[in-house]
Amino acid sequence: MTAYGLLVFDRAEELDFVGPWEVFGVSSMLRDGADSLELIAEREGPIRCNKGLRVVPDRVFGDSGGGRPEGLDVLLVPGGNGTRTEVGNDRLIRWLAEEAGRAEWVVSVCTGSLLLHEAGPAKGKRVATHWSFEEGLEARGGVTVVRDARYVVDGNLVTSQGVSAGIDMALWLVGRLHGRDHARQVRRYMQYEPAPPYMADEPLAW
Repeated sequence: MTAYGLLVFDRAEELDFVGPWEVFGVSSMLRDGADSLELIAEREGPIRCNKGLRVVPDRVFGDSGGGRPEGLDVLLVPGGNGTRTEVGNDRLIRWLAEEAGRAEWVVSVCTGSLLLHEAGPAKGKRVATHWSFEEGLEARGGVTVVRDARYVVDGNLVTSQGVSAGIDMALWLVGRLHGRDHARQVRRYMQYEPAPPYMADEPLAW
C-alpha cells in the first residue's frame, strides 16, 4: 500500500494537485485499490483554489491519516498564488517540515518548491519550479534551480515545473514505486499523449 497525501490551501493551483491525483488514483485502481489518497489542509471546510474551484479536504493537520501513524509515503505540495501567502504561515511550514521528515518521497509542482524551500527539504538541493519563478526562488539562496527539465530528482525530493509538468513527475514516481510497465499502463489508461495545438515557444501571428 502506498499512502499519498496532497496538501491543499487557499489559491493552490488546481491542476498542480488534480493532475497528480489522477495519476495516483489510476495507479491505485489498476492495483485493485491498493493505495490511499487524501487531500490535507490546515483547516476544515472548503478550500477555494486559484481559478475558483472549491475542494473539501479529507483531513486537517493533526488528524491521523488512514491508520498510518508512521506517516505518508508520498507528500505532494502544489503551487499557485497561495504559496506567496502560505510561505509566511508558520503552522503550515512546521507541519510540512515534520511530514516531509517522515515521508518516503517529498514532491512539489510549480511554486510548491517555495514552501519546500521555506520548510527545509529543498534547501541544498537541485529543484525545478515554474519558469516565471525561477529567478525569484534562486534569489532566496540555498538551492540550485534547474531550468531545462520538466522535473528534477534529488534524493527523495522530486520537484517539477509548472502545472502540467506535475503529471509527468507523478508518472515517473509511480514508475519508480511500482515499475515502468505499471506506469505505462497508467499513462495508457489516461490517454496521456500530449500533442498541444499551439506550442508555447511558437511566435504569435496577428
